Amino acid sequence: MRVAAAVCFISALAFTVHADVYFKEQFLDGDGWKSRWVESKHKSDYGQWKLTSGKFYGDAELDKGLQTSQDARFYALSSRFDSFSNEGKPVVIQFTVKHEQKIDCGGGYVKIFPADLDQTDMHGDSQYYIMFGPDICGYSTKKVHVIFNYKGQNHLIKKDIKCKDDELTHLYTLILRPDQTYEVKIDNEKVESGSLEEDWDFLPPKKIKDPEAKKPEDWDDRAKIDDPEDTKPEDWDKPENIPDPDAKKPDDWDEDMDGEWEPAMIPNPEYKGEWKPKQIDNPNYKGTWIHPEIDNPEYTADDAIYKFDNIGILGLDLWQVKSGTIFDNFLITDDVEEAEKFGTETWGATKGPEKKMKDQQEEEERKKREEEEKSKKDVNEEDEDDEGEDDEPEEEEHTEEPPEEEEEGEDDTLPKDEL
Repeated sequence: MRVAAAVCFISALAFTVHADVYFKEQFLDGDGWKSRWVESKHKSDYGQWKLTSGKFYGDAELDKGLQTSQDARFYALSSRFDSFSNEGKPVVIQFTVKHEQKIDCGGGYVKIFPADLDQTDMHGDSQYYIMFGPDICGYSTKKVHVIFNYKGQNHLIKKDIKCKDDELTHLYTLILRPDQTYEVKIDNEKVESGSLEEDWDFLPPKKIKDPEAKKPEDWDDRAKIDDPEDTKPEDWDKPENIPDPDAKKPDDWDEDMDGEWEPAMIPNPEYKGEWKPKQIDNPNYKGTWIHPEIDNPEYTADDAIYKFDNIGILGLDLWQVKSGTIFDNFLITDDVEEAEKFGTETWGATKGPEKKMKDQQEEEERKKREEEEKSKKDVNEEDEDDEGEDDEPEEEEHTEEPPEEEEEGEDDTLPKDEL
């Protein structure tokens, strides 16, 4: 038992020693990142980066990352680590991306460069080893780039891998194995995998069509043919349209003025269309001729497509129309389990609280909009009431007229005959 335990311990120790973490960046030391990352000087107007956890997060400190801060800009930033070769072992590239700005067009990918890159002159045409991560532009482009450089030429994956396009943080992982296979994971779940040789055009095809082979002249690949015994009936041909038998010339038709009268045309009920002989099985049918293939003389197997000898720099070389993307939790290692564990401890631990905070903010914004709309509606109704009062007719003022004064002497004297 002690011997077995010792063997297990030694095996575990050997595995632990073999596992290497080449690069890890979580931005946990404030502005310390500025000493580890280099801004390119290739252009004078690259966009600026800022350290922030964004508008919503799971942990205010742990979720701090580098965020693009200026719209419609190129960004060029990189960090160096001890160079290594992935010969004979896997390499895992992993990081988190949060497009909290509702990105409309921009990159969220990383590039892995050889160690001899001049970081101060990094730009869009700088030769890289690997480009990996999400890219979004409009409704048509929402994919995960997986591009490898092979013998000086960049090769795009032939598969379409969809990326996440919401505003939450997502974990992107690329695993490249020495058996010439790969795997892409999003949020620690596999979304694509396969063979390097099959899913990229690194090498010429193994087989090509034999240039000397030609289809025999007597090869009949018609499954059906016209029945030679079938003939068209004598009464088949009928016009497609005929004059309307119920049409009558109007009484007021003047041939001198209107020309010769002709009845309207109507579909002929006896019209049968174009005659075609019925089809029968072709007795000489030999099937579809398949062009024979031969080994491609230009093909040479390469079991080292996966290998990069001088990996040493991780770069953020991208364009964004609307800024606001946050990059965090970078990891490059040769241990697949370590990468999964790191993703669980970082993104996995804060994704729930982040979503909860975002949902609360959206609920508060919704209530605020409803209150503003209600307040605006109340103000409009009050304005309408005030306008209604102004439109009422003014009441007429009524004043009493003074009584008429009696004329002097009218009743002061009596008629003379009454004296």
